[in-house]
Amino acid sequence: MRPIKEIIIHTTYTPEGREHDVEDIRAWHKAKGWSDIGYHYLIKIDGTIQAGRPLDKIGAHAKGHNQGSIGIVYVGGMCVEHRKPMDTRTSIQKQALQQLVASLDVVFGGVKVLGHNEVSSKTCPCFDVAKEFNEYR
Repeated sequence: MRPIKEIIIHTTYTPEGREHDVEDIRAWHKAKGWSDIGYHYLIKIDGTIQAGRPLDKIGAHAKGHNQGSIGIVYVGGMCVEHRKPMDTRTSIQKQALQQLVASLDVVFGGVKVLGHNEVSSKTCPCFDVAKEFNEYR
C-alpha cells in the first residue's frame, strides 16, 4: 500500500438532487482518456459510499497532490436554479463523509483533510473543509 498523508474532498459539481454513481463518473473520466475514475470514493445523495479507484492506485483528482492522497467526491455541489457552486450535501451525505474520513484516519493515521480548493484554484467542494474537519488539520 502506498503511504497516505492527505484526504482531498471534491464535489461532482452536478445539479442538486441529480443522483450519479461511481459508474457515471468512471465513464466521464474514461471519456477524457483517463484509465479509471479519478476518485477513490464517491458519496451518493442517499449517503451510500461507493468505492472508485482502488486505494493502492494513485488517484487523478488533485494535480500535485495525487501521490499521497485519497480523493473523496460527493454528488452535487451546484445550485439548480443558478448553476453556481453551492454546498448541496444532504445530512446523510455529511454523516457518511464524516464516518468515511474517520475510518480512513484509523487505517492510515494522522491524515490531513483538505478541500480541493485548498490545493487548486477551484470552488470545489463548496464548503469550508477546514472548519468542518478541523480535528484533521
